[in-house]
Amino acid sequence: MAVMSGEAGAFDAAVRGDVHARSFPALTYAMRGFTTMGEAVFLITFGALAVWRLVAAGRRREAVFLALAALGGEALDQALKEWFRRPRPQAFFGVAPDNYSFPSGHAMVSLCFYLVLAEIVIEEEWPHGHRLLARAVAVALSLLVGFSRIYLGVHYPTDVLAGYAAAIVWLAVLRSVHKWRHVR
Repeated sequence: MAVMSGEAGAFDAAVRGDVHARSFPALTYAMRGFTTMGEAVFLITFGALAVWRLVAAGRRREAVFLALAALGGEALDQALKEWFRRPRPQAFFGVAPDNYSFPSGHAMVSLCFYLVLAEIVIEEEWPHGHRLLARAVAVALSLLVGFSRIYLGVHYPTDVLAGYAAAIVWLAVLRSVHKWRHVR
């Protein structure tokens, strides 16, 4: 694996350097806001409200799916961090968290959470463009969360890319299990 062997070091350093060279106070403020949208406390609060509303609306399966996507993504992230044990880079702004860097949990869990939330919110009768827009907003928000982690300097770019890749795999597993249960 290129990350663990150090082969990704040049890529990570180049991207981090380029992003940091373009930093300015207003953008730093905005990136702190986007990173908050991937924080556990934010996602747990927002997720609990979403699950509560779904259950209250009689949509228990969707509530369970959202919880599984986010909580399973978090569990997978923690397991991968423990497996790889990649130290964090020196933060550009503030202090880096005291856990491992690889993969980015913010990137991974935000993609799981926001994409599944979009799928739950989307109604079949919506025009194709509206459904596409809802998915695009979810992906864009997740990309901004991930980019904020690179911008703030608390993750390497490969951590964020790995977080997205792991999220896609986790969501594919959930979708496969869902389809398998429907076939049965």
